[in-house]
Amino acid sequence: MATVNELRELDPKELKARAAELEQTLFELRNKHSTGVLDSSADLSKTKREIARILTVARAKEIAAAGRAKE
Repeated sequence: MATVNELRELDPKELKARAAELEQTLFELRNKHSTGVLDSSADLSKTKREIARILTVARAKEIAAAGRAKE
């Protein structure tokens, strides 16, 4: 799990790649949960939270870039 400051250092392509990777992980966790194999259901919410954190940072970077482009 990366902190917000670590995520802010990444470029948008890396952020999107990490989000896609975590979405795949979330898919696998959901499958494990539905079959009863998942050890900790808290991993589902942690992964969702991490995806949201990454997408929030990516969106903030997009907005900042758009603001700089207008100036």
